[in-house]
Amino acid sequence: MDLDAWISELRACRTLPERQAKQLCAAAVELLVEEGNVAQVSAPVTICGDIHGQFYDLGELFVTGGDAPRTSYLFLGDFVDRGFYSVETFLLLLALKVRYPDRVALVRGNHESRQITQVYGFYDECVRKYGNANVWRACADCFDYLSLAAAVDAGRVFAVHGGLSPAVPTLDAIRALDRKQEVPHEGPMCDLMWSDPEEDVDGWGLSPRGVRVMFFLSGFFFPGFFLYFSRPFFRGAFFPAREGFPRAPFCPSWRTTRERLVLLFLGGKEKRGSEERESE
Repeated sequence: MDLDAWISELRACRTLPERQAKQLCAAAVELLVEEGNVAQVSAPVTICGDIHGQFYDLGELFVTGGDAPRTSYLFLGDFVDRGFYSVETFLLLLALKVRYPDRVALVRGNHESRQITQVYGFYDECVRKYGNANVWRACADCFDYLSLAAAVDAGRVFAVHGGLSPAVPTLDAIRALDRKQEVPHEGPMCDLMWSDPEEDVDGWGLSPRGVRVMFFLSGFFFPGFFLYFSRPFFRGAFFPAREGFPRAPFCPSWRTTRERLVLLFLGGKEKRGSEERESE
């Protein structure tokens, strides 16, 4: 298994052959099964929200933030669907995780799901590029072993794709969950990937979108939210828009002096030469 060669191919947005893609997924499962439900991540780290198959935005993120392993990364899920390069995006992140396990952390999002990927594009992309669903199945097996959340800087920052759940009030409660399964339609694992922050909800409430829980807690939340346990870490919330973020394709970086956390977020537009692609 020549990981460096595979990473070079994937960085050039070239699809790995089926056999190599399945080997990579198997190697990733062997690594991920040893990690806990709550990944332990040291600062400094660059923390990234949804990628959604936008390979060239991911490349720009590495240009801006620095390549692994020089820069440590935490990705908060939704690696696939909607974009045109979910296969290359997810396999590149897997390859980097296997090659640099202490410098790349991957947390599961609600789109890392067999059901969701059959609706929003990843399944169809795999079948189109490989002529069958074998690579999709291998990737879906990886989904089941991704961490559910991350504790950054010895637990001072809690990071998760979706939000909180009334069923898991502590990190130990999250650690006790059985994550090696398809995302359930309800319950704490579902909440961690689907719940929404809502300013008008006092405590906990049911989301009008059905599967999610809505919550309000003193703090600041956004997709792939962060809760800073010592004091408020953010003074606002940032949500992806169809046309990307105002004034720039990336939000500015936020840095703290003591915690040395670095955060970058992607916009919703992907460009390749004169060709422009958008994700909803």
